[in-house]
This record gives sequence, C-alpha cells and structure tokens, in this order.
Amino acid sequence: MSKAFTKDGDENASDVEPEVEASVPGGKNYITPAGAEKLRQELKKLRYEERPEVTKVVSWAAGNGDRSENGDYLYGKKRLREIDRRMRFLSKRLEAAEIVDPLQVKVAHVQFGATVSLLYEDGSERTYSIVGIDEVDVSRGRISWQSPLARALLKAQEGDVVTFHSPKGPQEVEVTAVLYVAID
Repeated sequence: MSKAFTKDGDENASDVEPEVEASVPGGKNYITPAGAEKLRQELKKLRYEERPEVTKVVSWAAGNGDRSENGDYLYGKKRLREIDRRMRFLSKRLEAAEIVDPLQVKVAHVQFGATVSLLYEDGSERTYSIVGIDEVDVSRGRISWQSPLARALLKAQEGDVVTFHSPKGPQEVEVTAVLYVAID
C-alpha cells in the first residue's frame, strides 16, 4: 500500500515504512567472516525459531473470533511483519556481502580488516579494528570502514600521521601498528 493512500491517524500508517536499503555506498558490503556468520545465525533464528512461534500464536488468536479487538492477533501480525522485514534486510545484506578474511591480507598498509594502534595528540593510545557496517561496536574497538577515522587511515602505514575530522574538529593521530589478526 502506498503512503499516499493512508489517512493521517490511520492505525496501519506506521506499518507502511519504506524498505531499508540493503546496499551501501559504492555497492560493496565488506564484512569479516565472523560478522557474516552472525548475520547468518540471526537470519536462521528468525526463520526457524521466532517466526514459527509467532505464527502459532497468530493462528491460535485468529481462531478466537473477532480479530479487530484481539490483542494477541494484532500484536502477532505486527511482529510477523517486523520479522519478515528483518529477514529480507538480512538476506539482502548477505547477498551483497563481500567477505574479507583479515588473516588472508598480506599488505603493510591499512585496509579493511586491519587492526590499527593509534597514538592521539593528547598522548592516549587506542586500538581499532576496521570492520563492516553491520559489525560496528565502538566499545570493543570495532569501527566501520566508512567512518571518518577509518577512511583517513586507509592506505596509511606504520609511522604515518593522519588527520581526520571528528566531532571535536580535525585531529591528528599517528599509526603505531598495523596488524591483520582474526576479528571475532
């Protein structure tokens, strides 16, 4: 149903969201083997565990009569739409995935999959692994290859000083180490 055919205040208007685009800028969805496996496991869980459970509840609720005021039925149908939307998203992500194993990379400069140690202007040192957009976890030092820092680091080598634009403004960091290790 087109959004043009829904009334303001229509209960189902929130259900008519545009499909989340699975492609990424440049048409590549770089991902590590561990990241791809996590997406596969989530898709498997949705398809074979969660969806069948919710389908049983919806089927049971539909048999109870009036569906217009049946909370189990209405919530179940909404949850099925959410599960189906997420499954489509994950399927498209995996189809577009270009899996890069950091253990197979044999270069001295920073590329996707690199684990990079940096020395900041204030003397602090941090280590980041450059991963796919589906694997980002800053608390664990995982940054997207599309982030400003990772883009600035691409092709840098040990000893290089790189400037990147952060929310605090331009910052300089020195690359102290470039490693290609397994990223879990």
